[in-house]
Amino acid sequence: MTRQLMTGNAAAAWGARLAAVDYVPAFPITPQTEIIETLAAWFDDGSMQGRMTVLESEHSMVTAAGAAAATGVRVFTATSSQGLLHAMEMIYTVAGWRVPFVLVNVSRGLSAPITLEPDHNDVLAARDSGFLQLHCSTCQEVLDSVLIAYRLAEHSQVRLPIIVNQDGFYLSFTREPVQLPDPKQARAFVGDFDMGGLGFRAGMPESQAVAVLGGSPYSYFRYECHLAMQQALNAYDEIAGEFEQRFGRYHGVVEAFLTDNADYLFVMMGCFATKAKHAVLQLRKAGVKIGLLRPRLFRPLPEWRIRDICRGKKAVAVIDQNLSLGKGGVLHAELTSVLYGQSDMPAIVASFIGGLGGRDISQEEFFHIAEILQDAAISGQTPAPRLLYTQTEFREFKKLQAIAVYERHESKEQPT
Repeated sequence: MTRQLMTGNAAAAWGARLAAVDYVPAFPITPQTEIIETLAAWFDDGSMQGRMTVLESEHSMVTAAGAAAATGVRVFTATSSQGLLHAMEMIYTVAGWRVPFVLVNVSRGLSAPITLEPDHNDVLAARDSGFLQLHCSTCQEVLDSVLIAYRLAEHSQVRLPIIVNQDGFYLSFTREPVQLPDPKQARAFVGDFDMGGLGFRAGMPESQAVAVLGGSPYSYFRYECHLAMQQALNAYDEIAGEFEQRFGRYHGVVEAFLTDNADYLFVMMGCFATKAKHAVLQLRKAGVKIGLLRPRLFRPLPEWRIRDICRGKKAVAVIDQNLSLGKGGVLHAELTSVLYGQSDMPAIVASFIGGLGGRDISQEEFFHIAEILQDAAISGQTPAPRLLYTQTEFREFKKLQAIAVYERHESKEQPT
């Protein structure tokens, strides 16, 4: 095992290499392209065996990934943002095929307006597709999660594709120290791809999952997918335990940071949670008993574990790096549904939207959220949902608007 500085994109590529993938269908999109470039260089110099093809779109890429996985080969691919949405028709289709493969999504905000920086609306758009979802907060976790993802997706009780998600720019292009597992140990952990009785062969043509079904058989098949996803919860615990035994790092279904004696919790996903952990340490020094709950496995959602951690707390703040237009934060809605009707749950579940399009969340804002939680616990009143946005940012944006209006007016007055 060696330690190297590498980006989140490099960590994702190393995960695919250590899992000894057979096939990589690819299409470039910022900020994911570095993953494909890294794998292409390794295929070119012989470091990796197998085949890589560049398709004409993400739609074709995911189609190729699902079709190849159905033949019994191990498949890896990656995309981001609009690319994931362009492939959405096939995202649902290949999940219905029950073909396991790993797709790394490098989260980037969705158009319009266009941004290259991250939020989670892209990956959460695939929430109900049938793909499992793992969310990472560090480069080390990206590499480890790719290895864990193959074991989980290919588990005999699961057989579903999986998305490993990392934040664009904040992780994809940030170098961190990463423990690189010994290739033989990593290969032994992942094991061989056993497709069971499934596996298309050129000499035995057949169709799969293309029949037009009526309501009852359609309902049966969809519910089977739902039950398979729920089976992933038990399978994940088993796999994460084995990973810890082999490599010394434990990645549970959720990360619970200083939650045992906490009165208050931050709840959030992705790499901004590392900033929340720093805020938790500072707030603890100031006497505020607060902790962090970070769901790592989002589909299926580990409801019992979330309830266990939230039990007895006075108030929690859900910080969503996404925005469901017309509703609010997706994670907030998920959490309130998990806690609803359960005994001894927090009376206050406050909603904050932060980090959209890569907007930073400052330590001062975490401290302010903690103050709001303490006040809400005393008053018993849940604060209204709010967007994290400062007066300074608002004034700067209004200045940009004024400049745009002026420039547009001036351009119309110019003689043609």
